[in-house]
Amino acid sequence: MPKIKTHSGAKKRFKLTKNGNVKRAHAFKSHILNKKTTKRKRNLRKTVVADVTNTATIKKLIPYK
Repeated sequence: MPKIKTHSGAKKRFKLTKNGNVKRAHAFKSHILNKKTTKRKRNLRKTVVADVTNTATIKKLIPYK
């Protein structure tokens, strides 16, 4: 069987935890930051576990991670 290609965009955006959960960053943190409060921007820095409904799809995109 040939190797499966990893999705280049997905490998930059997602990491797997030891338990097999998918870690991701928050959206809305790249530009137009003036109108966002400091508290909101600070909370957007943190990583989050991706939703269970998307986990299987993301794992297919990064098979060797």
